[in-house]
Amino acid sequence: MKYFKIRYKIGKKKDSIIIEAENRINAIEQFMQMQKGVMLEIKEIPESLWMKLKKWIQSHQSPIKNRPVNLERYIALLDQLAIMLDAGLPLNFSLEEIVKNEKDPMLKAIFTQILEDIESGMSLYASVERFKRQLGTLSLSLFRLGEETGTLSEQVAHLSKIYQEILDNRRKFRKATRYPIFIIVAMSIAFAIVTVMVIPQFEEFFKESGMQLPLPTRFLLWFEHSLIDFGPYILAGAVGISVFLGILYRKNYKAQLFMDKMLLKIMIIGKATLYAMVSRFIYIFKVLHDAGIPMIEAMDIALQIVENRFLQERMRRIAMAIEEGRSLYQGFMESGIFENMVVEMIKAGEVGGGLGKMLQKVNKIYKDRFDYIVDNIAVLIEPILIAAIAGFVLTLALGIFLPMWNLTEVAG
Repeated sequence: MKYFKIRYKIGKKKDSIIIEAENRINAIEQFMQMQKGVMLEIKEIPESLWMKLKKWIQSHQSPIKNRPVNLERYIALLDQLAIMLDAGLPLNFSLEEIVKNEKDPMLKAIFTQILEDIESGMSLYASVERFKRQLGTLSLSLFRLGEETGTLSEQVAHLSKIYQEILDNRRKFRKATRYPIFIIVAMSIAFAIVTVMVIPQFEEFFKESGMQLPLPTRFLLWFEHSLIDFGPYILAGAVGISVFLGILYRKNYKAQLFMDKMLLKIMIIGKATLYAMVSRFIYIFKVLHDAGIPMIEAMDIALQIVENRFLQERMRRIAMAIEEGRSLYQGFMESGIFENMVVEMIKAGEVGGGLGKMLQKVNKIYKDRFDYIVDNIAVLIEPILIAAIAGFVLTLALGIFLPMWNLTEVAG
């Protein structure tokens, strides 16, 4: 964002105001909507230290944070708004009722500001645009489409349906991975406890025997010493690496591409992520295309919903193909994500004039694949868990009992 200082005149009095906007035109539009007077001069100014400090203080005090809103609460709000608008109630009255009943502080503050903007004469799109980071590009586009075409209640209902689909997929994935994660964590804790508390009881006995210890026993003793002597350092190092990778992921674009690409290579998790992202992309693109939004704009909005940066970059080739005047199916083929069957389906829909129906079928293909993995993730990952548990038990058994058997043979 940039800062612009505008000098204006009200009657015989002159004054100035600083406006934060993306460009000079947006700054002028904001000033005109404020109806403060006649503009005399506008110039771009650097962000001063006082502005930065004021912005930092406001960001911590204000309920409107620099992050997306709670999706579940937002869906409930959109459902209420769609019902009231569909009943023929005015927009400002509907927003006023929603603000009264909203419990989420961030959503309440955002829609209170939107209500004030609308009552002061600002358009819905211009007001919502200020909260693009919190409400998302998709919300901005559908609010704009509904306002321009007079189908606001329909577009708000579409928006709620899209976000509900995204939320349902997230919940299903979390629910499916909860059990395997619990088993892995519990098994790791059990192995660490047994190694630290049980193995030391046998260590002195093994040393007094003076015999050559077998490999499993030496491994357990080494692991026990590592946990006791370097445990805090290992834990601190793991936390430090996690924090570093998290910061690197947020700040470095190439790191995002690499990590997201690696995520897609993880067994089961990678496939589930791929199918979820592709299904979401196709579904949103179809809804926006059917709503009458231009294809390139619909593609750009749908890309914003894809959270995996590597997939997003690959799918961006579809938008590039359209911008260069080539067909949609060529973009799908060049992305390298979609199989030949899907590309042929898109081609048939594009040539035959039934693109919407074909997109719906493609979405169903990927959604069914995602649902299959999520519904059967416990069955798919069960062999890995059984092998891990078997390895855990076998290591402990061999590490403890092999030296005893050797001692029995020596004594015999």
